[in-house]
Amino acid sequence: MQAGLLDLPWWAYVLVTLGLTHVTIASVTIFLHRHQAHRALSLHPAVAHFFRFWLWLTTGMVTREWVAIHRKHHAATETAEDPHSPQVRGIRKVLLEGAELYRLESRNAATLAQYGRGTPDDWIERRLYTPHSALGVGIMLGIDLVLFGPIGLTMWAVQMLWIPIFAAGVINGIGHYWGYRNFAPYDASRNIVPWGLLIGGEELHNNHHAYASSARFSNRWWEFDIGWMYIRALGVVRLAKVRKVAPGIRYTASKTHCDADTLQAVITHRYDVLARFARTLQRTAREEIRSLRDSAVPGLKDSSALNAVRLWLQRDAQALPEMERAVLEQALHSSPVLSTIDSMRQDLTALWGRSTASKDQLVRQLEDWCRRAEQSGIDALREFSRTLRRYDSPSRGMQ
Repeated sequence: MQAGLLDLPWWAYVLVTLGLTHVTIASVTIFLHRHQAHRALSLHPAVAHFFRFWLWLTTGMVTREWVAIHRKHHAATETAEDPHSPQVRGIRKVLLEGAELYRLESRNAATLAQYGRGTPDDWIERRLYTPHSALGVGIMLGIDLVLFGPIGLTMWAVQMLWIPIFAAGVINGIGHYWGYRNFAPYDASRNIVPWGLLIGGEELHNNHHAYASSARFSNRWWEFDIGWMYIRALGVVRLAKVRKVAPGIRYTASKTHCDADTLQAVITHRYDVLARFARTLQRTAREEIRSLRDSAVPGLKDSSALNAVRLWLQRDAQALPEMERAVLEQALHSSPVLSTIDSMRQDLTALWGRSTASKDQLVRQLEDWCRRAEQSGIDALREFSRTLRRYDSPSRGMQ
């Protein structure tokens, strides 16, 4: 078997393939996702065009289509309009047919018109990249064959499968199904692992949904986002400029009353607030469910009740599957404690939805919420109220 221009040992072919696919995922996360879809950073035109050209060679994806589909995903997360929610379509469907779901949505002209604005529309995009997306991957196949010989076909196949498997399948599927949550946005987003290496930082998917416009996906000291490392490196040589980054969460231990800084912090970090609410109240809610089960309350005799409470604390009750929602409603009707927790959670989330109220009015409402929590007779609510009062003005960054 005749080799290509480069005759390498077997392990070198593996490393080269991994290197090529890593450039592709870096192009997706830096250019398509953080730069184009969310405008979290700006890129030097030469760098932006390199990413665009590389994606044309290795994926055939059209920038406008990818951006539009992703923006729609954020606008309609976990609903029937979400192009690839495993909560709606099933995890098996998204994992195995994620690329097909992408292709189907890319043919939706309404999606492209509504969500695809602001993407490249220059001569080369109109005349080459968009109408001849298959040409790029064909050229990549030729390059791989010339450089590496017959093994180049296998290397090319791996390149072509990398994004459909890891981005369309793993991130869109597992990233909304399994993993850990730092924050509690109104969706099922998860961080798959705390080290965003294999998929360029996209593994930190829950962090991204909490602060969608942030150029940095890592939020805890023990998390690592390699895409952010590349952005910082590009910034050092003035090839990238960060526009938005998630602000740090600050607490002032001495604070005992809510003020304007508390309000601003609570609104900015609302998904962190909800996550802390869930963690603080989780034990109380579980004990209450066990007490109802011991009292033989109908409909609360199996593990579905505990699962419904867990999901309810992490998400909104209306987002629960029908069976879990029915169990939760029965539990809320049977328990004054759970009913109080539910109403307090609803009142808390309403604070950042009252656009007509003045800042002073919202501060008074937040202070009143804390007062009612402390008078509720529920120890966990009192504990959370003390934590809420300690939120302080966020550090400068994304607002």
